[in-house]
Amino acid sequence: MVLRSLKALLAVLLFLGLASTAYAGTLDDIAQRGELRIACQTQGPPFSFVDKNGKRSGSSIELCEQMAKEMGVKVVFQDYDWDGLIPALLSKKADILAADMTPTLKRAMKIGFSTPFMYTGSVVFTKADGAIKTIEDCKKPGIKIAVLLGSTGETDAKKAFPNAELKSYKGGGPLLIDAVLKGHADIGVNDSSAVVGQMANFPPNSLKIFPGMLSKLPLAFAVRYDSMDLLEWINLFFLHISLDGSLDKNINYWVNTLDWKKDH
Repeated sequence: MVLRSLKALLAVLLFLGLASTAYAGTLDDIAQRGELRIACQTQGPPFSFVDKNGKRSGSSIELCEQMAKEMGVKVVFQDYDWDGLIPALLSKKADILAADMTPTLKRAMKIGFSTPFMYTGSVVFTKADGAIKTIEDCKKPGIKIAVLLGSTGETDAKKAFPNAELKSYKGGGPLLIDAVLKGHADIGVNDSSAVVGQMANFPPNSLKIFPGMLSKLPLAFAVRYDSMDLLEWINLFFLHISLDGSLDKNINYWVNTLDWKKDH
């Protein structure tokens, strides 16, 4: 009887020890490390880019800097092409994936998304003086569409223009605009906020964006599923900055206008 009681006590102590170890989550790791590691895009204005002064800038960058400040740690940004973001997070090179990424059900099979920080959608754009004049022209057979590999825009383009030839690019949104302006593609499909932000780096009035969106989707940050403590913290962070107005200020400056161009 005594032996059985001792075994039961040892089992309880072992369980408590394991629970204590499990409780030491990603937030503890970040605090002990003294740095918050962010996987972001190499070239993705207005969310993440290197500005004319050589400084890492953008809407997501500013939000992550604010996160690190609240945590009391320094922030470390890691640059990846679009299709390298999720692998970087899953391989534990980064704590957070901070980009203009749509939390699709397919992606959520691999990574956990925060509450959305804004909503956007895919738009169609073309060369302003090109042969494509209407959205109906985009539905003709043989039309070439520039999209980002693995992006929501790629999925939206396949659905909206089933007769088109998709040209998937590995990198950032400016590659799509460049492809359209150089005639490598007839049209491009990408996130509306990204297109507006990126077209500012090309000749004025060289691009035309068709009215309407192919989709309306949320944008969110992401973590690994073994970082639920960090996910809860991010959600609370977004709640706080929504209430104090700083999230709206960020989105209005970086996404809704081109005011950032004069500073960056």
